[in-house]
Amino acid sequence: MRHRPAQALVFYTSGAVLVLEILAGRMMAPYVGVSLETFTGIIGVILAGIAIGSAVGGKIADRIDPRRLLPATIVVGGALSMLSIPIVAALGPGVRGGGNMAIIVLTTFGFVAPATVLSAVSPMVAKLRVTDLASSGEVIGNLSAAGTFGALAGTFVTGFVLVAAAPTRPIVIVVGVSLVLLGLALGWRFRTEAEASVLRASLLFALLAVPASAFVGAPCDVESAYACIRIDEGEDRPGERFLILDNARHAVTDLDDPTYLGFRYTRLFGDAFEVLPDGPIDALHVGGGGFTAARYLAADRPGSTSLVLEIDGELVGVAEQHLGLVQSDDLEVVVGDARLAMPDLPDDAYDLIVGDAYGGLTVPWHLTTTEFVAELDRTLRPDGIYVMNVIDGGENLFARAQAVTLLEHFEHLVVIAPPDGFADFARNQLFVASDAPIPPMDIDPDDGRIVVDLEAYIGEASVLTDDFAPVDQIRR
Repeated sequence: MRHRPAQALVFYTSGAVLVLEILAGRMMAPYVGVSLETFTGIIGVILAGIAIGSAVGGKIADRIDPRRLLPATIVVGGALSMLSIPIVAALGPGVRGGGNMAIIVLTTFGFVAPATVLSAVSPMVAKLRVTDLASSGEVIGNLSAAGTFGALAGTFVTGFVLVAAAPTRPIVIVVGVSLVLLGLALGWRFRTEAEASVLRASLLFALLAVPASAFVGAPCDVESAYACIRIDEGEDRPGERFLILDNARHAVTDLDDPTYLGFRYTRLFGDAFEVLPDGPIDALHVGGGGFTAARYLAADRPGSTSLVLEIDGELVGVAEQHLGLVQSDDLEVVVGDARLAMPDLPDDAYDLIVGDAYGGLTVPWHLTTTEFVAELDRTLRPDGIYVMNVIDGGENLFARAQAVTLLEHFEHLVVIAPPDGFADFARNQLFVASDAPIPPMDIDPDDGRIVVDLEAYIGEASVLTDDFAPVDQIRR
């Protein structure tokens, strides 16, 4: 095999592995969510597949002429890539809610096989390229570089272009089909040496994989670059709509009644808003979700203004189409990362800031730190309030750290616990922070209770900073 074709082959197959690795997070999100643990599990398991494939491929190349098996190996790698779609769809519902072990199991069954098989290509190609020991180092080094550049290309193209341009499953199918065609082309190139029966069997396998992957129903109504988005109709109210992002309900709204607060924590939002003086208010929303709070304020306090910072533009479109969101001069949505948008906002501009941005069940860590809270405090008026939805349980390690972080910048803090106290599993808590004394809140005992001993609640918790904010690890 000549130098350039060998490098191109290793470049493409290595890139395909990284495309699958990135898309694995999107495919698995409806079942295991999106968190640091999700991507840690995916990266670790697929790296194991790469290591196994490299070792096994090298051993096979020393025993069998790679030209006999290389075409079939690429075809099988493409078929297995496509089969990851029905495998994840079949196993995902059964491991939902299984934590870190569910991530490892789902990644192993869905993606280890294609990563292993495609990673066997590089040592096989190296075997074909090494003709004498004098040049072996250069050959292996060049192929290693080609594989690394392929992995970089697969990473950047997928993360920056493909995920935003097309749904995940068609991308996987296109990658799989392209690998099958590449393997067949290589089989034609090696037709005098390639093992015809093995190639025919691998092609039959690939032909079966195409319909198996193409006709699996997608779990999303809309797949954005950030989430698998689904809208479900409620059963209790005609206009009730639930927003499901990945594997969790994130919001409920009523198309006919924007003052409807169906979730316990949103009713606590409404209670917290009442501590502000009557009349219109200026509000900033960190995270849009179902836009429940912004619609509520527009209806409950006519003349109020809301600026919503929402990172997912696709979600904004879904909310406009299905959740009753209507943008206007008084309700504006800015698409982008809230952390990046905050420095451009003016000082003392808002009476109310609502913190309800979530990736899965976790607040993105860079929206929890003392540096970010300082920005919130800067834009909040002296008598304004910051209301934050926090999900935690057990020892409340994240919630306690978030509380002490808020107290770094605000003089007063009220923590509203679940109505029956804290539990071993994660539940919504509400934080209300202000530089001014917070008036008493009229809270329905079925929705929550105020934590009386705040000092005991916080305990020895440490402030979250940009240098150290392990939110995913310490949240229950």
